[in-house]
Amino acid sequence: MRSLARHDGSVIDDPDRCYRALQSRDSRFDGWFFVAVTSTHIYCRPSCAAITPKRANVRFYPTAAAAQTAGFRACKRCRPDATPGSPEWNARHDLVGRAMRLISDGVVDRDGVSGLANRLGYSERHLTRQLTDAVGAGPLALARAQRAQTARILVETTDLPFTNVAFAAGFSSIRQFNDTIRDVFATTPSALRATSHKRVGASDDSATRSPGTLALRLPYRPPFDASSLFTFLGARAVPGVEDWDGTTYRRALRLPNGAATVALTPADGHIACTLRLDHLGDLAAAVARCRRLLDLDADPVAVTAVLGNDELLAPLVAAAPGRRAPGAVDGSELAVRAVLGQQVSVAGARTHAARLVADCGERLAAPDGALTSLFPSPEAIATLDPAKLAMPDSRKRALRGLCTALASGALTIDPGADRLALESNLLALPGIGPWTVAYIELRALGDPDAFMPSDLGVRRALEHLGVAGDPVSATRLAERWRPWRSYALAHLWASLSWISSSLIHPRTRRRP
Repeated sequence: MRSLARHDGSVIDDPDRCYRALQSRDSRFDGWFFVAVTSTHIYCRPSCAAITPKRANVRFYPTAAAAQTAGFRACKRCRPDATPGSPEWNARHDLVGRAMRLISDGVVDRDGVSGLANRLGYSERHLTRQLTDAVGAGPLALARAQRAQTARILVETTDLPFTNVAFAAGFSSIRQFNDTIRDVFATTPSALRATSHKRVGASDDSATRSPGTLALRLPYRPPFDASSLFTFLGARAVPGVEDWDGTTYRRALRLPNGAATVALTPADGHIACTLRLDHLGDLAAAVARCRRLLDLDADPVAVTAVLGNDELLAPLVAAAPGRRAPGAVDGSELAVRAVLGQQVSVAGARTHAARLVADCGERLAAPDGALTSLFPSPEAIATLDPAKLAMPDSRKRALRGLCTALASGALTIDPGADRLALESNLLALPGIGPWTVAYIELRALGDPDAFMPSDLGVRRALEHLGVAGDPVSATRLAERWRPWRSYALAHLWASLSWISSSLIHPRTRRRP
């Protein structure tokens, strides 16, 4: 079955097509839209096993928040609030896409709608109008839906008092918490907890996990090539900050209210996620960042529809269905690591990063096994003695210039960044060239259409496939892979067995 994705990146607005997807009960459509039934006042995911309602009784909404705003409550059977997110928000570069990514990171709960609007550079009124027109709900409703899901996870996976759950999920009062749970789930917090052994969206290992941890499942759309993605991350794991044992990837997280550690393990149909948070209010942000790291909201069917029909890439796509584009949990960290990786191998970049962690990384208050530190902040790196940086002077200048800009607030690298403006600002820094910018767009911004024509791995992969690999030829060839060039890049890298240990890129042209 074809994907619901459209090349213009807009939310699906063809009700008949959505109804056919509903009839198929294909889980790949979960998160693309939500199905509301007027006769029951319940909304579901498209794959819900319930009897398919009559077409006349069905309404389709682009977000759970839109369905809730229209007066529908979540299905207790299929848990529509626990679906993968829409891949549309990664593909969209506009105000709506940027806002949706920031809302998922918890910006509204932390800074309010005014803070979100200021971050995006628009008025609250304009932002609300744009979101309502595009996704059927304003920022407050979208944040409310996310708070409800966060609260549900905490109710079902912890023994915390409901007062703690309410404020950790971002509610301003116990009454607001209780009212929202009743409105969204048609039940009470006590009833949710009492039936938590039947839950679908959380892990069932509560009897064995350590105190103070949260265990949940991160859903994705199949197929999912977990092996290549986790191997990519494991090959680049920085000692003290990350750890990879061949099965589970673990790392420390710097979150808005404190630190955390996370363990991510591929499982049947989901990623098992175990979080240890300093502050429970960071749960939504931690989940959102882990999902971006693993590209869990991707639509592999849409990607395959383009790349799988390309004569050159088809064999690579068929050999690794569901390959993902690697993401990142922190834009500033990823940008620093991109600069550290200039002109050196993956192993060399890891060595440089490990030295930075030893020199100015922030120690975790409670180390978690091999995880002992947070990756250094831009502020710490900017003030580090240059003599401690074992790298060429040109790269020292690039690193210090980048970190100074990040520390001062002149540069912000997060999912809400305006990609064109960020590209221009990065290129204006000394020692930052197109390769580094594209790598940041790929991993820190989750851009599904980033490409690096000057990359040595791309050149060698293309030559191995029997075509010209020079930058001009690669750029021209990659046009037919739009809007999924990031995934083409991942396939090209993985096609070379040496790429995981020796990927380098050409010398970055220094700028005055």
